[in-house]
Amino acid sequence: SSGINAEYGGRQGVIQDRPSDADTATISIQRGDLIVMATDGLFDNMFQKQIVERLQQIDRNAPTYEGLKLVADKLAADARNLAMDEEYMSPFAVKAQHYGINFRGGKLDDITVLLASVVDCWQDEKT
Repeated sequence: SSGINAEYGGRQGVIQDRPSDADTATISIQRGDLIVMATDGLFDNMFQKQIVERLQQIDRNAPTYEGLKLVADKLAADARNLAMDEEYMSPFAVKAQHYGINFRGGKLDDITVLLASVVDCWQDEKT
């Protein structure tokens, strides 16, 4: 889609992106890294600094499913609360103003958050 968002892009009808339209990247990972996969409902309502602050609650040396789930749930709840705040200058609002659109507040949207932690799968075995 073009512009800041489909509803602000001036386009009518349904926007259909093909899988081949997706951005792709290759990154190096290492043990202890956290991977955040989320819909734009998270990133339109929370700045990177806010997300990183919440991720600090995860023990990166010994992450647990419960710990990852708890923080993912908290991130989704944080984003939902901010999405409903009409006075909050969300990342979406900042970007909208950059494009000359008078928008203030969070952006109501679907919010899905998945967290993964990079761990060792195999212990080093000496043969």
